[in-house]
Order: sequence, then C-alpha cells, then structure tokens
Amino acid sequence: MSYGENFRKFRKMRGLTQKYVAEQLAVYQSNVSDWENDVSRPEYENLIKLAELYEVSLYDLLGISPPPFF
Repeated sequence: MSYGENFRKFRKMRGLTQKYVAEQLAVYQSNVSDWENDVSRPEYENLIKLAELYEVSLYDLLGISPPPFF
C-alpha cells in the first residue's frame, strides 16, 4: 500500500473530508488530494498533524514497522 493510500484510508476511517483536513492543516484541498494520489508528499510537520488528526501513529500512517526495541 502506498503512502497516499494510507492517508486516504485513515482519513475515511475517521469520516473526514479532504476539505476538512485541508482546513485543519491550513493547506489547500488540492494538497490533500495530491498526497492521497501520490503526486506529492506532505512536509514533516504536516505528517505529524495528519497522524494526530487521524489518531494514528506515524508508523501506521506511513505503513511501516516501528524499529525493534532492545
């Protein structure tokens, strides 16, 4: 699953629109669309805001495994 597919999946799981997400992050709706369609990637600060808004970890949002703990 691509980053964009993860972004879309978690947004829909929370019942949010692209417009609402854009308003919360102070970006254009087209930015959110571009992220979800893998046209572009959000900056680090917006990744954190997306994870908080969707109530998921950055690892889940990006679809990656957390590093092992020793």
